[in-house]
Amino acid sequence: MKKQVRPLFGSTEARHGSGRGAGGDVRKKIDLVAETALVHTLRKHEASCTLVSEESGVSQIGESSSQFFLTVDPVDGTANAVRGLPFVAISLAVSKKPLLSKVEVALVADVLRNITYTAEKGKGAYRDGKRVKSSNTERLDDAMIGLDLGTFKARRLVDQLANLLIRAKHLRHLGANALEICYVADGTSDAFIDIRGKLRVTDTAAAYLILREAGGTIKTPLGGDLDASLDPLQRVSFIAAANESMYKTISHSLRSSKHE
Repeated sequence: MKKQVRPLFGSTEARHGSGRGAGGDVRKKIDLVAETALVHTLRKHEASCTLVSEESGVSQIGESSSQFFLTVDPVDGTANAVRGLPFVAISLAVSKKPLLSKVEVALVADVLRNITYTAEKGKGAYRDGKRVKSSNTERLDDAMIGLDLGTFKARRLVDQLANLLIRAKHLRHLGANALEICYVADGTSDAFIDIRGKLRVTDTAAAYLILREAGGTIKTPLGGDLDASLDPLQRVSFIAAANESMYKTISHSLRSSKHE
């Protein structure tokens, strides 16, 4: 897939639209090329699975029935890819049931830097084969925090995030959310927040397991366990944090903003 995606990176051709994907967004040529390459690879190796894709929806791959679900985002960070911003990933998650909490094997590949994050449930998380661990950072003023505000409801979100915006010194949004969660997993950053109710579960399925296996936590903004059906239309809101203390600090900050 990397071989097919890289030549389109930053090209005018990559921006060409082709209807809407199963998740509702306009499909770009780079998305279609990446998914086509993935399906070709699966069929070449005679793999059998139920494919859950942001682009094509739910489909059966292979002639025999299979107990596996493969949840994919062929290009995480499409807007970055078509404009030539070097923060783009491929996300793959394998489960035996179509639920986020049931993901057993995960891979997120940084397309342009040639870095691969992997995890298997109960066996830890890895970056290029080296085990990673999320950070011990607990204080907001010490933390590097990713924050996605990409929505027309930004004003409402800013009100909810007011205390965090005041207290946190290092806020970023890089534009490929699966990869941003992996950055929390390997200690590059300390948290990633997406409370828009806009992000598809297909974007997060692989990174969810990678972060948890690295020792981090990913929960709903209200403190519940994050789980969702692995469906291209399913949306999620969450706080992904390097540790429980960081999660509680951020969650408390959000609740304080709502009551002011």
